[in-house]
Amino acid sequence: MGRGKFRIYLGAAPGVGKTYAMLSEAHRRAERGTDCVVAFVEHHHRPRTEVMLHGLETMPRKEIAYRDTVFTEMDVDAVLARRPAVALVDELAHTNVPGSRNRKRWQDVEELLAAGIDVISTVNIQHLESLGDVVESITGVRQQETVPDEVVRRADQIELVDMSPQALRRRMAHGNVYKPDKVDAALSNYFRPGNLTALRELALLWTADRVDEYLQEYRTEHRVSKIWGSRERIVVGLTGGPEGRTLIRRAVRLAEKGAGGEVLAVYISRSDGLTSASPKELAVQRTLVEDLGGTFHHVVGDDVPTGLLEFARGVNATQIVLGVSRRRTWQYAFGPGVSATVARDSGPDLDVHIVTHDEAAKGRSLPTAGRTRLGRSRSLWGWAVGLAGPVLLTLLLSSALPDVGLANDVLLFLTLTVAAALLGGLRPALASAAVGSLLLNWYFTPPLHQLTIADPRNIVALVIFVGVAISVASVVDVAARRTHQAARLRAEAETLSFLAGSVLRGETSLEALLERLRETFSMESVALLERGEDTEPWSCVTAVGHATIGRPEDADVDMPVGDHLTLALTGRVLPAEDRRVLGAFAAQAAVVLDRQRLVDQAEEARKLAEGNKIRTSLLAAVSHDLRTPLAGIKASVSSLRADDVEWSDEDQAELLATIEDGADRLDHLVGNLLDVSRLETGTVTAVIRETDLDEVVPMALLGVPEDSVELDIPETLPMVAVDRGLLERAVANIVENAVKYSPHGEPVLVAASALADRVELRVVDRGPGVPDEAKDRIFGAFQRYGDAPRGEGVGLSLAVARGFLEAMGGTATAEDTPGGGLTMVLSLRTPDGPSSSRPAVSPEKAT
Repeated sequence: MGRGKFRIYLGAAPGVGKTYAMLSEAHRRAERGTDCVVAFVEHHHRPRTEVMLHGLETMPRKEIAYRDTVFTEMDVDAVLARRPAVALVDELAHTNVPGSRNRKRWQDVEELLAAGIDVISTVNIQHLESLGDVVESITGVRQQETVPDEVVRRADQIELVDMSPQALRRRMAHGNVYKPDKVDAALSNYFRPGNLTALRELALLWTADRVDEYLQEYRTEHRVSKIWGSRERIVVGLTGGPEGRTLIRRAVRLAEKGAGGEVLAVYISRSDGLTSASPKELAVQRTLVEDLGGTFHHVVGDDVPTGLLEFARGVNATQIVLGVSRRRTWQYAFGPGVSATVARDSGPDLDVHIVTHDEAAKGRSLPTAGRTRLGRSRSLWGWAVGLAGPVLLTLLLSSALPDVGLANDVLLFLTLTVAAALLGGLRPALASAAVGSLLLNWYFTPPLHQLTIADPRNIVALVIFVGVAISVASVVDVAARRTHQAARLRAEAETLSFLAGSVLRGETSLEALLERLRETFSMESVALLERGEDTEPWSCVTAVGHATIGRPEDADVDMPVGDHLTLALTGRVLPAEDRRVLGAFAAQAAVVLDRQRLVDQAEEARKLAEGNKIRTSLLAAVSHDLRTPLAGIKASVSSLRADDVEWSDEDQAELLATIEDGADRLDHLVGNLLDVSRLETGTVTAVIRETDLDEVVPMALLGVPEDSVELDIPETLPMVAVDRGLLERAVANIVENAVKYSPHGEPVLVAASALADRVELRVVDRGPGVPDEAKDRIFGAFQRYGDAPRGEGVGLSLAVARGFLEAMGGTATAEDTPGGGLTMVLSLRTPDGPSSSRPAVSPEKAT
């Protein structure tokens, strides 16, 4: 049964005609033969609305007493019992009287929709929860009855019932909305032209959001890349710097000027990951834009201006907000910058706003030492070599090697700078280059002991020295960062390989997957949360770790998987670069959860199918196999009771024998049916005791002719650990089945032998045998092999025998008899053998 369709008539204010339009739609559907009922409609004594109720079936309302007053509400149970095709439910935001089935009427509607009933309802724009503050600022009235926006957005169809403020006021003046004694007060307060105009605009803009969704789908399907300025959509370009907060607030103010505008903040990161922004600052800006009603997007692209423009055109944006570049003046020699490039390439259909901020022209800070990923010990050694090394080298050259020449001095200082770069990265190398250049100038470049250089060639040498030092340091820093990136990607690849391998291996342990996730990111706890609808609370599917997480908001990190499933982690805040692997874990968790549920459903379906098969077979047995002996008993009894026939003693004895034989067969069949029922329900309890086979097997052969079985059980056999009663029934069933299929004059051999810690009992017949592919199938319930005639049993003997043997820890298998026939092998454990999978019980329990 699918979910019902939901249609809402949305109005800007009371009296615009929502209920009238809903009733008109009901009449149109009723004329087409649709089963429509009025579940709850409030006409407020408006004559034209009351007339529209005529001809429609109206459900009786439920009376509820509250504070000595009787109120009426919609009777949800009655509507569910009636099950119409369409139910009309007025005033979606209404709060039910205490004691009702649900607190809000929209919750009643959710129940009707879940039951497969289509619902048509009405609501005013001022009752939407997100617009409460706006409506209060316009009208001065705070709406107490509200409905969540998501409930209305989920409607399959929203139809705006529009009316100009002047027309609505005329309708009120004519008495079509309120009684005459309330019209003047209403027109001078809530229904002022300004209020109605503002509410109408809100209704139009809110409805436009839904229209925009359809427009976006159309553009995607038809691959429309040109911007259609149907509404203001503002894209904010973020760099991860502190100026992003200013840009977001500015974009929100621009959106507010054009009511209904939308703000989308986007951060473009390079694919190599070498210029990533601060994850903490991006998280703050993401929270800010979402709190202000916008959305945050993370896009990967090597060329930032191109990526920003492609994103803007992809979302049909009309404006882009960028910050003034943080570059210093001299840095513009390397290019015009992102802002200028975007403004140049935006085209005529996309406006670009360049916003000033406090960080403008202050430059970008150099990478920190921590970003080189070289380790604390190497950084310290790099600083030591970069600062102390030039000083020690100066002392050595001044005292021991004063005349080696400036070129050799520069090379020696350059060697120290390269060593500092190899050890500590960029900053120690820059410091070494600065200190070395000063020492070279002061001690080794004429004029000595002055910060001046007389020979221009020496200036060139020092400039080359500094340039080479900076270049080498930069190369080492980039290499270290790429090494770190490669190590990280290798770790990600190993993790993703594990996830892919778990998919191929068909692993379905959700707890193991979450535990692996917790260990990978060193988190305290991981939980998989789920909810049925957006308005329902979260529930924990499964969790690992110590802390208990009930909502995504309580977690340090959450990763949504679809609309109603999310991963929640506690322990620490993960950087943005970790969310890719986290997303892979989340997707795999959803797959594993779905697989587990599918397996459970398949197992349940299999059990139902087996139950149906057994029931069908049981009906067939009752309809034929059980009725055959009953028919013989009935015929014999009727013959004996006949008054018009004189039966001889021989005839009476034969009829009585027929009755006895039929009763025995009935007893045997009913006993097998009861045994199968006990096995299926797991109520067979084995009382395990040490027993001699020669005490049990002869008792099991009492039901077969004496000359039909040969018995070979050595007295030297060890005792077996069995339930005597169950073993006797199992052996009797197997022997009777063997005798049935054995040729006339060929006795069945029942022989026993010891094998390691078990005893094997073999039942050998010379019958037609069974093919290999059917050897296991003959132990199923209601199975009869070959051309066995009807009335010879219902095919339960072997199923009952195997079930009883397995209950005692034994087995039953079928083998070919050399020379033709079938051999049933019953394997029984000895008291010293391996214990049964079923626990032994006290002797007081009955079998």
